[in-house]
Amino acid sequence: MMKALVCVEPGRFERTDRPRPQPQPGHIRVRIGHVGICGTDYHIYGGQQPFLSYPRVMGHELSGRALDASADGRIAVGDLVVINPYLTCGQCHACTIGKPNCCENIGVLGVHRDGGMCEEVLVPDQNAYTAEGLDERAAAMVEFLAIGAHGVSRARLRPGSSVLVVGAGPIGLAAAIFAGIDGAGVTLRDSSASRLELAAGVLPQARLELVGEETAQAYDTVFDATGSIHAMNAGLGWLAHGGTYVLLSVVKGDLSFPDPEFHKRETTLLASRNALKADFEHVMDCIRRGVVPVEGLATHETGFDEAVTKLPLWAADRGTLIKAIIRV
Repeated sequence: MMKALVCVEPGRFERTDRPRPQPQPGHIRVRIGHVGICGTDYHIYGGQQPFLSYPRVMGHELSGRALDASADGRIAVGDLVVINPYLTCGQCHACTIGKPNCCENIGVLGVHRDGGMCEEVLVPDQNAYTAEGLDERAAAMVEFLAIGAHGVSRARLRPGSSVLVVGAGPIGLAAAIFAGIDGAGVTLRDSSASRLELAAGVLPQARLELVGEETAQAYDTVFDATGSIHAMNAGLGWLAHGGTYVLLSVVKGDLSFPDPEFHKRETTLLASRNALKADFEHVMDCIRRGVVPVEGLATHETGFDEAVTKLPLWAADRGTLIKAIIRV
């Protein structure tokens, strides 16, 4: 048996014991070392995640040590690995054109099936990436950073271009970090002064703006990471002519833009979902080069047993943290 943290039902989070995964061909077992807590995990705890069945072992921002070697020899027993939590079919149209991040039959660890808030997980060989040169805590932050990096990759930024990121949560910060790495001038905007204060510690080169106190400027690229359909609908107004609008947020509701405004800008509208292996590798390379402020991003940390009380507290006061990490 192994220890696990289970969200039994909304508002009920418990420590329990579950069977350890058994070896399977084409898969490797990973001893989990660190788990990043995502906004999705807080939503699951709060009962706000649609299409989810309880009880659920949460956790999809994962790093750990391989307990098996991969069949292709990439991974040896004991290697530090980052887990790509997106389990794909490999056969749908998206998968066959090299876009498994939007697989038609995707299943996400910790959401659609049990995840990594436990001692061991079993994943397909292809979902484990070696993380040589990273420490386990930094490796547990690769997945959320890769989501921001994927959106930036989709935008194809020009060095020296102007970027606005709306929403200073972890995904918005990730997009701002990688937009800066690509050479853009970055403005980060949020409605929370406390979030911007946290952001200032990891993005010293960015211009920070509180909603309601914005400067009048149009931007080459606007990223929305707010989780607010109102903000997503309003974001077009900040875009320069010829610009690109990238939606990182996924929310219920309908997008609605005035067509004359959309057309006169010859707007490029992009959705960005999850991340690709190349994004994970890019993030890890940037961490190795020291250009990602991982220490500043990991604002909170807890042990495994203590997480039972810590996660509910953090869920109720997310404005005081960037990324919380569980040590398994």
